Amino acid sequence: QVQLVESGGGLVQAGGSLRLSCAASGRTFGSAMGWFRQAPGKEREFVAAISWNGLTRYYADSVKGRFIISRDNAKNTVYLQMNSLKPEDTAVYYCAARLVATGSREVYEYDYWGQGTQVTVSS
Repeated sequence: QVQLVESGGGLVQAGGSLRLSCAASGRTFGSAMGWFRQAPGKEREFVAAISWNGLTRYYADSVKGRFIISRDNAKNTVYLQMNSLKPEDTAVYYCAARLVATGSREVYEYDYWGQGTQVTVSS
């Protein structure tokens, strides 16, 4: 079992920054991690993913160049640094773990999910 707890969400003005954290516990060794988001009335969508060793990272086109995913395996924590935030980034952000070393852009390929943290960007 893997438990994931997100933190760091909040209200920020457009152009601002936030850093989300995802603390993992349980059998996380060898797991790729991802961040997804879901806005009201929309499907959950991929944001970023990182491989177990941190060498491979994927980003959605909508966040490329603004968001950075990273991980600290010694702390069992994954981060999402979000810069130049836009109102359309407003959503609940979810951390997810995949029980293989390589990341994925697909929701269905992740095995464990956190409860989510709200990010609201005002214009």
